[in-house]
Amino acid sequence: MVEVSGLHKSVPVNGGEGTLHILQDISFTVGAGASVAIVGASGSGKSTLLGLLAGLDVPEGGTVRIRGVDLFLLDEDARAALRGEAIGFVFQSFQLLPALTALENVMLPLEIAGNPEAERLARQWLERVGLGERTRHYPKHLSGGEQQRVALARAFAAGPQLLLADEPTGNLDAETGAAIIELMFSLNREAGTTLILVTHDEALARRCQRVLRMHAGRIAEEVLSAI
Repeated sequence: MVEVSGLHKSVPVNGGEGTLHILQDISFTVGAGASVAIVGASGSGKSTLLGLLAGLDVPEGGTVRIRGVDLFLLDEDARAALRGEAIGFVFQSFQLLPALTALENVMLPLEIAGNPEAERLARQWLERVGLGERTRHYPKHLSGGEQQRVALARAFAAGPQLLLADEPTGNLDAETGAAIIELMFSLNREAGTTLILVTHDEALARRCQRVLRMHAGRIAEEVLSAI
């Protein structure tokens, strides 16, 4: 499902006089239906890597292939089309549209994809994340945890082949977080969805089949789970 080879990302610093290497020589593969956690200290490059896997950013070097397609040989429109078809992304900052209700936020990518069942699916997933009574609420009227659940429903609703999640339970209380974790892994098991998540939660990471531990922009260690 995912092939990463020699990925490198850097940004200029000090007015262009220096360079900060965010990612250096990242290479790994993830098979269809696998679950992988990416862990590491803040600033180790985890979220940057996840954004590159989704084609939301472009590296200085290396390749990312999704289902054999090199993301960075595609233009932005083609990358967006691939995301809409195959990739769900849960952002740490939610990325909900403030002018749309919870229901409309979940429906939007389904409608863009031309799914005639957009409203039914959106309502179904909002029910599954415990927000069936909040469909008409706008993001500003939802708590941080509720906004995160809307973002999760939006990512799940399209039935993605690959789900990328950046700290998916970071803004949730323990009970809701546990329910969302079960949803993610049930999607992984039942639909064969490939799951790659960034987390600081070691217990959550251990539930994945593999753990990639990052340090200073590199994969410092890979651990196979005992599950």
